[in-house]
Amino acid sequence: MYGKIREDLSSQLQSIREAGLYKQERIIAGPQGVRIRLADGSEVLNFCANNYLGLSSHPKMIAAAHRVLDEWGFGMSSVRFICGTQKIHKLLEKKLSEFLGTEDTILYAACFDANGGVFEPFLDEECTVLTDALNHASIIDGIRLTKARRLIYQHNDMDDLEERLRSCGDAKYRMIATDGVFSMDGEMAKLDTICRLAEHYDALLMVDDSHATGFVGRTGRGTPEHFGISGRVDLIATTFGKALGGSSGGCVSGRKEMIEFLRQKSRPYLFSNTLSPVVAGATLAVLDMLSESTHLKDKLEKNTSAFRRMMAAAGFDIKPGNHPIVPIMLYQEKLALEMADLLLKEGIYVVGFAYPVVPKGQARIRVQVSAAHKPMDLEKAVDSFRKVGKKLGVIQQ
Repeated sequence: MYGKIREDLSSQLQSIREAGLYKQERIIAGPQGVRIRLADGSEVLNFCANNYLGLSSHPKMIAAAHRVLDEWGFGMSSVRFICGTQKIHKLLEKKLSEFLGTEDTILYAACFDANGGVFEPFLDEECTVLTDALNHASIIDGIRLTKARRLIYQHNDMDDLEERLRSCGDAKYRMIATDGVFSMDGEMAKLDTICRLAEHYDALLMVDDSHATGFVGRTGRGTPEHFGISGRVDLIATTFGKALGGSSGGCVSGRKEMIEFLRQKSRPYLFSNTLSPVVAGATLAVLDMLSESTHLKDKLEKNTSAFRRMMAAAGFDIKPGNHPIVPIMLYQEKLALEMADLLLKEGIYVVGFAYPVVPKGQARIRVQVSAAHKPMDLEKAVDSFRKVGKKLGVIQQ
């Protein structure tokens, strides 16, 4: 039987390669950081990690992880309600609730699991979920697990969202689900308007703030703080795998009764091993650091502004905004991959994004700026982009 599927898969893989859509995994031969070593021994500047605050291999994080490893061990070998809950997990949930300004928090092995388990417990066939057209795959998959009616509203189109809210007034519960920051564009959801609509139409609001927690908002509390609606979002999902140390793990934070219900009903929580105490302890160290100072967030904002300004001056088509996700729009799939390969030869590690990660005809290189980048790193990247861009005809000579 495997002979038939092997032939089909080989054919499809070849088609993916020919279309320029094959995702090649590059090997890093050392720790994550601004400067990384590749398998061939070369060192390059990293401009495509979610390492927004530069904490992935920060000495304080490594030291915290060692301390926790010695005190609490490596793995839990169990789920939470059997014998997989330590004091350190409860402390992290308490700290996250304080940091995000919510009533309670539940931990997951990954934010993908959090989004996979946050909808089904609340929404049955009598309910409706309204979801942005560009929401992350984890939100899409989580919604698919429910029996609720699904209404997709046009991306960030508040008139379309309101029209769809009106159309489902007979639903037992209505829940709006959106990314706080959309990962391919670095664009923020219009959370102030969404929150107003949710309250007007008596709908619940769920926000995935993975690309915002730790550095968006006046003190880094995310998009609710940025839009002045802290305490009004019912559920916030986020990750520890980006700004908060870059490891693994995620959570859902929000209304007390909803979090308590997730502990009883959320399948990824009930049937997956507990988050490693090492990740829990290191994440606690991150939260303590971010609560003491906004230095890293401020450095990230400065770097982002400088990089965006220099790239625009060089003539590149970049998505507007002020987020450290900076999409360099190329539109053609093969061009994006070719440009990324040439930039690697110049010592700049970036990746070309093409369909199905982004819509067809919207291929790009997604640059991600870090607080750990130095001014000379930013200048080197812009110079390399300019050199390769001229060679490929992306910008004028």
